[in-house]
Amino acid sequence: MIRISNLSKCYGTSTVKAVDDISFEAGGGEIVGFLGPNGAGKSTTIKCITGILPYNEGHINVCGIDLADDPVAVKQKIGYVPDEHVIYEGLTGLEYINFICDIFNVPGNERKERIEHYAEMFNMQDKLGLQISKYSHGMKQKVSVISALVHEPEVFILDEPMTGLDPQSSYMLKQVMNDYAARGKVVFFSSHVLEVVEKVCSRILIIDKGKLITDFSINELKEKRSETSLEDIFLTITKGGE
Repeated sequence: MIRISNLSKCYGTSTVKAVDDISFEAGGGEIVGFLGPNGAGKSTTIKCITGILPYNEGHINVCGIDLADDPVAVKQKIGYVPDEHVIYEGLTGLEYINFICDIFNVPGNERKERIEHYAEMFNMQDKLGLQISKYSHGMKQKVSVISALVHEPEVFILDEPMTGLDPQSSYMLKQVMNDYAARGKVVFFSSHVLEVVEKVCSRILIIDKGKLITDFSINELKEKRSETSLEDIFLTITKGGE
């Protein structure tokens, strides 16, 4: 459902590649963890996949659609939770979520049911009527998550999604991710919380200095569990983030 081929990205006139000729696929039913030190190229890759950033070389294909050919169609397939809140704080939570529903053409009867479902899941029932500017960091994160889910995307992409969430909401988000994979959809997310990645993911990709260093299944890690852990692998491959 996500196919990346020889993707490269430079910023401005720099010759240094923030993302350097990476290729991978993420199929339906997978939860793929995307790991790397700060500045490794994780967020840049994700922003290229979601159509936020242009890229210099390569191809991005989502659900059989090439991003360069039809970026709007690709974006319709994706639910995206960014690493920073990019939401209209002058709106109430409910107004913002309905705005997102309008963009993705969610029918009125379905949107009401979905909003109520996710508001209850993330304990936001009595908060959606408040202006977003009055929200805590965690509440803004919950609205971002609900907005990414409300149109039932085929591809769920998250960049550091657990930041600011309370333990109950983090647990519910992990449940949603597992449910998406169980329904044959794909979840692709970056995180520095290796314990969560190890518990939730079926596959791990590690990027460092813009290059994709390794790609392995969580089952391969479990087979070696007596010898190593995800933390050991990560620190060895990235040399502790140096």
